[in-house]
Amino acid sequence: MLIIFLTGLVVGILLLGEQPQTLIAPAAEASPEPVKGGVYTEALIGSLMRLNPLLSFHNAPDRDVNRLIFSGLLRFDGKGIAQVDLAEEMGVSMDGTLYNFTLRKNAVWHDGTPVTADDVVFTVNLLREGGGAIPADLQDFWKEVELVKLSDDMLQFRLPEPFAPFPDYLTFGILPRHLLDGQTLEAMIDSPFNLAPIGTGPYRFKNLIVDNGNILGVALEANEDYYGSKPYIEQIVFRYYPDSASALQAYRDGQVQGIGMISPDVLKEALAQPNLGVYTARQPQLSMVMFNLKNQDVPFLQEVKVRKALMIGLNRQLIVDRILQGQAALANGPILPGTWAYYSELRSEPYNPEAARALLKEAGYILAAEGDVVRKNNKDVSLTFTLLHPDDEQHTRVAEYLRSSWAKLGVLVQLEPVPYDVLVRDALEQRDYQAALVDLNLARSPDLEEIYAIVEYIQKLA
Repeated sequence: MLIIFLTGLVVGILLLGEQPQTLIAPAAEASPEPVKGGVYTEALIGSLMRLNPLLSFHNAPDRDVNRLIFSGLLRFDGKGIAQVDLAEEMGVSMDGTLYNFTLRKNAVWHDGTPVTADDVVFTVNLLREGGGAIPADLQDFWKEVELVKLSDDMLQFRLPEPFAPFPDYLTFGILPRHLLDGQTLEAMIDSPFNLAPIGTGPYRFKNLIVDNGNILGVALEANEDYYGSKPYIEQIVFRYYPDSASALQAYRDGQVQGIGMISPDVLKEALAQPNLGVYTARQPQLSMVMFNLKNQDVPFLQEVKVRKALMIGLNRQLIVDRILQGQAALANGPILPGTWAYYSELRSEPYNPEAARALLKEAGYILAAEGDVVRKNNKDVSLTFTLLHPDDEQHTRVAEYLRSSWAKLGVLVQLEPVPYDVLVRDALEQRDYQAALVDLNLARSPDLEEIYAIVEYIQKLA
């Protein structure tokens, strides 16, 4: 016992002697805190047309700036969930036909005028009678919705029937009635307001950057009266460039600190810049091959095993890596990853050319020795169809890869490039096609029910 005690004492003393070095923790590093101030300059691809949220449907650079200047009743967070914005509270009736909103008491326009329900009513009326400036389907939609002013800061929307995607329609930028009252939206197209806007967003318009009569950029400054969290960056300057290549050169020359969009043609150059961080955001767009199952010239496309063989006979990841330069993700359905409705356990169909050939064999198709025809029921059958695709370089490369991959299964594909508007108007809408490589843009359809409606429409096209 004495030996054990002495041994323990020695070890204890040795450990005690080490304590000053091992128990004194280094001073914790302070987490970086954002500091207010500074100027950030970003390159936008395109040109400034009108800083007016109702007149920017067809010009992405305007929309980028308008989102900072103007606000809507609601906004969507990164997962596609509606959040109050100019509205302080939202209530929905049990049957889903009444939406009540209370506006924020501290919301004011950039000129100091309080925001009222009259501003919302005024903006909705412009959406209803927008002429050529507003998409026709959007005008028709708002004509079916009744808007009632309950008080200066309370509104009620009355729908003819329940419509789950309705919150998506309430993100439009609201315009100031006290500055634009009496003007139609078409008359507003040439209004000076569009070049010196007054909004309610986190940034206010400061000035245009002009050289020899050409608008080169626009400067915004932080709105100290903003009802939400105040911006940290004091000024944001947007400068306009015709393409990503010239914007990237402007970055190299120190004219800008960031670039709004990098196109595929300069992606490799951008990634090679040592101090340029490239961030990728998911674009709400799906690329797909549509098969016309009602076309009697290609009856084999009606067979499930044939379609599945075509699916798993494609190395889709190779398309992403080589043709799209890694700027895409494999889609297993119309619901996009990162949204609240996405099911992460959804099964993906892996690339398996051997299984694809086995499926074709199960369906009765046997690949002949020469590799250009197959046999079914002891008869020569040509698994051949025409694939329409947009006539741009990227879609053409994808289509050529589809053709070469399916040829290895004994399926022969004839490619037919056409302008995209012709593909939609003359082929899809008229159901005059066998297969088509198309893009489905869901930018205006974040709601799950609306996406399902689009998918059902696509199924009807097929």
